[in-house]
Amino acid sequence: MSGRAQEQVAPYMAVGLSTVVHGIGSRRDIERNLQIVEDAIHAAVSIIGINMPVRLIALAEGALTGFTDEIFDIPHVTAARDLFIDIPGPETSRLAALARQYDTYIVAQCKARWPEVIDKRFFNTLFVISPQGEIVHKAAKNHLWCRERSCVPHDVYDRWVELFGDGIDAFYPVLRTSDIGNIGTICCSDGEYPEAVRALAFNGAEVVYRPSEAVPMTQTGLEPGGTWLLQNRAHAHFNNVYMICPNVGPVYVHPKIEHPYDIAGGNSHIVDYQGSVLGHTASGSNTFVAGIVDIEALRQFRTMNLNSNWMKDLRTEIFRRMYEEPVHPKNLWLDDEPLRHADVDEIYRANIGRLLARGSFTAPAQTFPGARYIAPGESPDEDSWEHMRELWPAPDTE
Repeated sequence: MSGRAQEQVAPYMAVGLSTVVHGIGSRRDIERNLQIVEDAIHAAVSIIGINMPVRLIALAEGALTGFTDEIFDIPHVTAARDLFIDIPGPETSRLAALARQYDTYIVAQCKARWPEVIDKRFFNTLFVISPQGEIVHKAAKNHLWCRERSCVPHDVYDRWVELFGDGIDAFYPVLRTSDIGNIGTICCSDGEYPEAVRALAFNGAEVVYRPSEAVPMTQTGLEPGGTWLLQNRAHAHFNNVYMICPNVGPVYVHPKIEHPYDIAGGNSHIVDYQGSVLGHTASGSNTFVAGIVDIEALRQFRTMNLNSNWMKDLRTEIFRRMYEEPVHPKNLWLDDEPLRHADVDEIYRANIGRLLARGSFTAPAQTFPGARYIAPGESPDEDSWEHMRELWPAPDTE
């Protein structure tokens, strides 16, 4: 592909939604969250659309399901069976109707089964719905925080490469559109790694969706947004991309809990291609953030500037060998079911050991016990999860 644009892209408004989330005990519970999202989209477009056409609406991570599987260490295969969605499916059809109604793209996240890749697994999946209501982009989260047990492409690496190849587009695909620019998607912990947004930028991304981050990362330091905003401004600056970053609202940890907890701390934001914050909201409780995306200005900046469009200067050969020796093992869950939190902690500790052996890390003078998983009550196995579902009946949605 030549990289030459076919037509001019008009400036448009991008909107990030932060919505209160109800943790789910069954797939039927998602209906409650979908209703909240639907109301938020109606409100956002009616208010923000007065200023400029809203062409991109972004949901936060967890907006549809919450984080019950992570908090309660639900066995992976059980969560895949009982909690998460198919793409396409009834949940995406509900969002597709809104995309058609408002002539907008909707970009979202949900944990979803991906049976054509591997059975009895779920992936933390990013997807884009077009104004015609079609799913036009689908990607998987590639890096997890230490309490998320989603499957990632690296965990089934051989199968993923068999299906999609081993190029950067296999792991960081980019949606090229004629009306809102080129869209890339990552999620939460993906953005802790500079390589993720750089891979999207090399693949042509101009707008990058990165939903949600939790405390303490959103609170660190004096500036609002903590290291989450710091990272996203740096991603935008180093790669000359827009960053669309809605954060999850307060979360009802499970369906029967009385009060929500603000696990993320708000601070949704949109950053332009020079790292300037276009929109920011401190609250995460059913709020939205908006900013004007000017794709033509970005393209002019990238192609006319000889100073701060940094990718043009990369000496790629000098970095190549840095990545030849693995750190995290691949194909962990290709044949085996994903393990629980405490067992996976030991995989991460072995990774630290590799970095110590390599000389990347230097051992401290004295070691102490590190972080460990402490279950909230009994950590559920298959039988106890069935009992928990009885305690958390699905709401009456009729």
